[in-house]
Amino acid sequence: MNDRMVRAAALVLAAMVALAAGPVCGEVSEIHVSRQYGISYLPLMIMEDQKLIEKHAKASGIDLKVDWSKFASGAVMNDALLSGNLQFASGGVGPFTTLWAKTRGNLDVKAVAAINSMPLFLVTSNPNVKTVKDFTDKDRIALPAVKVSIQAVTLQMAAEQAFGPGQQFKLDHLTVSMAHPDGLTALLSGKSEVTAHLSSPPFQYEELERPGMHKVFSSFDVLGGPATFNVVWTTSKFHDENPKVYAAFVAALDEATATINRDKRAAAETYLRISKDKSGVDFILKMLNDPEISYTTTPHNVMKYVDFMYKIHSIKVKPESWKEMFFPNAQGLPGS
Repeated sequence: MNDRMVRAAALVLAAMVALAAGPVCGEVSEIHVSRQYGISYLPLMIMEDQKLIEKHAKASGIDLKVDWSKFASGAVMNDALLSGNLQFASGGVGPFTTLWAKTRGNLDVKAVAAINSMPLFLVTSNPNVKTVKDFTDKDRIALPAVKVSIQAVTLQMAAEQAFGPGQQFKLDHLTVSMAHPDGLTALLSGKSEVTAHLSSPPFQYEELERPGMHKVFSSFDVLGGPATFNVVWTTSKFHDENPKVYAAFVAALDEATATINRDKRAAAETYLRISKDKSGVDFILKMLNDPEISYTTTPHNVMKYVDFMYKIHSIKVKPESWKEMFFPNAQGLPGS
């Protein structure tokens, strides 16, 4: 074999090795992540504040830029994810499930992990409303997104339980879409049409601190036990094409979750600093120490929402197991 043939063979061998190893720097160098309002998103707030995604990406040899934004609802995030303007969306099980079903067989959106497990309260200023059966056409119920938010789905479940099969949409005409801070302001002002608010921590607890406010129900009552409130999701395309960046996100979420659970007072102080919330540390700490509130990446009772949404035809397909809706990193967890 002459030198020319040797060089050619070497080039072919080098090309084969490169193809087998994959591109050296084929992953994205910038991602966009979004969260919503409230203490339920504290792990993501810590990830942003401490630049945890960047840290774990750097450990894998990637210089990653992470842009963060806030949206009022998961439905809005879904639009951003579908348009390619967002890589990681976060929100309630409701909007995630909607997009999971919608993208089956194409983008194949799946959940990265749960973020928490915590109850959602329906709080009202109307003294005549003791149960959901007591609402009238004079009432308006604020929640993040009509029909699709996890709050909207929870209200539909409560309506079916109260009024009977087929009556799940009975209160939908009373609902109005509002970001949590706006819903809180509207309810507490007493000057708007909003007489009730189905939100999340800390907003529901702030409302219950005010005279004249009372709780109609907790989502845990409706579901019959604790359940995941928020999850994070992305497309299978992003997951498959960016394994190191995806793994950096998972590691950052795990670290942020552990940080909260290790020192809840410090976590409360971090929340107040980032959110600019005027509540005291003790008020936030009381919530973090509530046994009904937990920060965990393990999904709980997700299928109760999924089964209900399928039954009322909000989604057209249903998974055999919650694991079908999550990427492999979460499938080994003791979820439900």
